[in-house]
Amino acid sequence: MQEIYYHSVRLDKDKCKGCTTCLKRCPTEAIRIRNNKATILPERCIDCGECIKVCESHAKVAVTDPLDSIRRFKYPIALPAPTLYAQFQGVHQPEPIIASLFRLGFVDVFEVARGAEIVSYAISRAMREEDRPKPVISSACPAIVRLIQVNFPALLDNVIDFVSPMEAAAKIAKEEYAQKHGVDIADVGAFFITPCAAKMTAVRSPAGLEKSYVDGVIAIKDVYTQMRVFLKEGFTPLEIDRASVVGIKWAVPGGEAEAVGIKSALCVDGIENVMNVLEAIENARFRNLTYFEGLACVNGCLGGPLTVENSFVAKNRLRSVMNRTTLKTVQRREVFEDAVHTLRLTKEIEPSDAMQLVGTMKERIEREERIERLTQGLPGYDCGSCGSPTCRALAEDIENGFANELNCVFRLNDRINSLAAEMVTLGASTRFNTPQDTARLREMQEKLRSDDEEGDEQ
Repeated sequence: MQEIYYHSVRLDKDKCKGCTTCLKRCPTEAIRIRNNKATILPERCIDCGECIKVCESHAKVAVTDPLDSIRRFKYPIALPAPTLYAQFQGVHQPEPIIASLFRLGFVDVFEVARGAEIVSYAISRAMREEDRPKPVISSACPAIVRLIQVNFPALLDNVIDFVSPMEAAAKIAKEEYAQKHGVDIADVGAFFITPCAAKMTAVRSPAGLEKSYVDGVIAIKDVYTQMRVFLKEGFTPLEIDRASVVGIKWAVPGGEAEAVGIKSALCVDGIENVMNVLEAIENARFRNLTYFEGLACVNGCLGGPLTVENSFVAKNRLRSVMNRTTLKTVQRREVFEDAVHTLRLTKEIEPSDAMQLVGTMKERIEREERIERLTQGLPGYDCGSCGSPTCRALAEDIENGFANELNCVFRLNDRINSLAAEMVTLGASTRFNTPQDTARLREMQEKLRSDDEEGDEQ
């Protein structure tokens, strides 16, 4: 089973008000509300950032590396995501944006879009020459890979075994810089300028790799203000190899499938939409589909929670950038050929333990039967008032010892009404004149008070 992940998405309990907004929006039911505060279940969290987007109290945050972390290396290289090119109003070409990265302190810039070009070629060739389970599922979005590990482990064999463009860019950038300048590659650091929290998690706990090629992850929103100041100062022409449209279009939904050149492909953005398609794939309802590109955020990486610009505005702006970008790639042919072998994942992507697939088959079946009985005994409203997102989730929490049936406000209300009715009956009874009756009434009063207090705590 998959080891415990590092998580970029964190909870600031001091800001949490205990509302159920994040509870209802989490795609993997990774959030609970207990004692009027949210709790994130680490085994279920996929760091998609949906809770960050919807939390009005700003109690959900993404932990990334600060800019000054680049000082750990003599030669820090920036790896800008194509999404960065769509963040600045009035800027419709990458050159000034790339130039501003040098002013932040980086000694070189290697566009992740260049890595996307190389990965596109590697995937395209592998799809032609190798027999794979269909549909092949993209590994580019780390939140989707993690989603499959948690909710759809049967589809892990369908995930393409190539690294993401971010990893490809980091690996090639460090190798090229060390060779070109004759420096020790250990002194070269690669820092991804990220639109999302899931990339930070993918670097700290990479799926399919022993260790990430990326040395740090810096949020776009954390460098945006400084870059905007630098953009006003102008720039000189850059002497670096530039990415083509082929790589930049990966930031737009459908851009990856188009770059790979797969005709029978489907691209879906938005985590809930992706889950619906993955469920259909698991149920063999897309028999003729060859390639699936799933993106956790609406509008893909342009809608990442660590961006600044509205994703729809950014989408239009990026298209303007692409219209001003060459279609011709600058990659050397040998780089493409090497990628088919050197950019493979180095280990198997394993399922998460979030589904509790532990114990013998008999024990798992018995556990599932107990959860089913508990679920049937609950009202089925999925209201979230109990602090669990659904009645089924509450049943799982009860089975795991994290809750009890009285967490359900409807069950608690039924218990209180039942005890109150019995007290009325005892009080009206003509036989209510014995010490036993008096003791019973006191016992019921205490039980009623206890149940009421327990309900208040939840």
